[in-house]
Amino acid sequence: MKRISFCVVAILLCAHIAGAQKVPVQEVVLDNGMKVLMVQRKGDPNVAVGWVARVGSVNERPGITGLSHLFEHMMFKGTRAIGTKDIAANLSHIAEMDRVRAELQREQRELMRRQRLGEISDAKDAQYRTARHQQLLVRFDEMTKRERELMIKDEFDRIYTTAGASGMNAGTSHDFTVYFINVPANKLELWFWMESDRLLNPVFREFYAERDVVYEERRLRTESTPTGKFDEMFESMFWQSSPYGWPVVGWPSDLDGITREEALEYFAVNYAPNNLTACLVGDFDPAHATELAKQYFGRLPRGPREPEPVRTQEMKQLAEKRMVAYAETNPQVRVRYHTIPDGHKDDFALNILADLLNGRTGRLYKSLVEQQSVANSAGASQDGRKYEGLFELTGVSKPGRTPEEVEQALTKEIERLKQETVGEQELQKVKNQNAAGDFRRLQSNFALMVQLLLRDANRGWETLNTDPARVQAVTAEDVKRVANAYFTPENRTVAIYYTKKSAGADDPLMTGLDDQEKTQVGQMRGAIAQMPVEKVKAMMGQIEQQGASAPADKQDMMKVIKKLLEDRLKQIEGAK
Repeated sequence: MKRISFCVVAILLCAHIAGAQKVPVQEVVLDNGMKVLMVQRKGDPNVAVGWVARVGSVNERPGITGLSHLFEHMMFKGTRAIGTKDIAANLSHIAEMDRVRAELQREQRELMRRQRLGEISDAKDAQYRTARHQQLLVRFDEMTKRERELMIKDEFDRIYTTAGASGMNAGTSHDFTVYFINVPANKLELWFWMESDRLLNPVFREFYAERDVVYEERRLRTESTPTGKFDEMFESMFWQSSPYGWPVVGWPSDLDGITREEALEYFAVNYAPNNLTACLVGDFDPAHATELAKQYFGRLPRGPREPEPVRTQEMKQLAEKRMVAYAETNPQVRVRYHTIPDGHKDDFALNILADLLNGRTGRLYKSLVEQQSVANSAGASQDGRKYEGLFELTGVSKPGRTPEEVEQALTKEIERLKQETVGEQELQKVKNQNAAGDFRRLQSNFALMVQLLLRDANRGWETLNTDPARVQAVTAEDVKRVANAYFTPENRTVAIYYTKKSAGADDPLMTGLDDQEKTQVGQMRGAIAQMPVEKVKAMMGQIEQQGASAPADKQDMMKVIKKLLEDRLKQIEGAK
């Protein structure tokens, strides 16, 4: 039998995606402004469901950074009906805790004033607290214990699990917060009730204790990783005025100071139905789902005001910025350029340009790793966000080579793209790979559901059907034009990392991973080591669902993460 070449198959896939066969999405907009997207797919007894709030860290302000991510945690704490033994006592106790916390905040503000004046060295040092301050802390700790006695812990998760649902989780980014789960088709009404109830009647239990949990998450992800603190500094240096400059997890001082009153005000505006989209993908009856949506999501009141778009724009960079750091990592370099937001006409050419550089057959690997032997790994990416964009080049030095040599090699490849026109065959290969990747990502109900939600949180779900054609329309002249437009010295921000000390022997588990993947797995290892059993199981479910649709070059890393999760589960079960 004659074999069909990958090129021909990819072109056929491209035609399938960019042509007449579009993802058949049914859209319903409720009277309160909430949008519901439905894709009926026969055969699977489970339905991938979720909803997205069009709010992320970019919508915050100084003083409440990290609040969007904190809400991701708080939304699992239950409602007036779920998670409590006595709702009246629970609400009364929470109100009293808020009053005590306000007194504590006044005490802390006085210590901060004294620190600013140089009267004390550290506002957090216990030796400077007044007797009243100490009494309030003791009282608040007692009240925290009492609050836990009034709670039914993890009831939200337990209801879903008992009903056969799986993979419940959420995620916060710069531009959105998303919540998702897989439910049996015959439990769709349960999902509609559960999700509408936590939007209509949320009770933010353990609010102040959960701030400490988020603070610990920040410590694990940022402060305890080899380059985390420097990466955060690099981010702030790159963005001069844009709110993308602060971390999604928030600044430590803001996490300490956010109040429940600020959280409730933020929730009322940003978690209102007119700022939400829900999505269902799987084997269900759209007419029945529409009735359920009207019955449950339709009861949510419209927000007090429409959420405002981000006002502060990034200032044009006029001079190159550089940062040098010493960390417990391999010598490496990061080079960033300001570009444009997602959906801009140049975004598609910049994404194609990144693909020309990436992968084992891409220009960076061939040049820096194979030909020059200056780097162990190298990569490029265009990150078009909702309001701004960036293009980043990275490279990890080979032993005996320097980050500066890697930077020079990266710059040389960029100059080639600025001076030479990309060949038609090389360009078409990247387009084919794009088309094949788009096709793979449509096969999983879960992956399709998430894609529709994230797209609708930005430019609209319809872009899932229209963007592939815009990618295929990119020309070699477009690639050359955007390279010259954005990759200029004055628009560049560079971070150089030197090795602070040896990181020790290689971990056998990491065999086969490149340096960037090793760093990512190392960061996740710390977080997994702290995960409770329900979080571990949820993440394992996601890995299993996404495994088949993940790119081939990411399969090894997926296997390592799955092994870490399995080891954590054994550790938890062994401790029982």
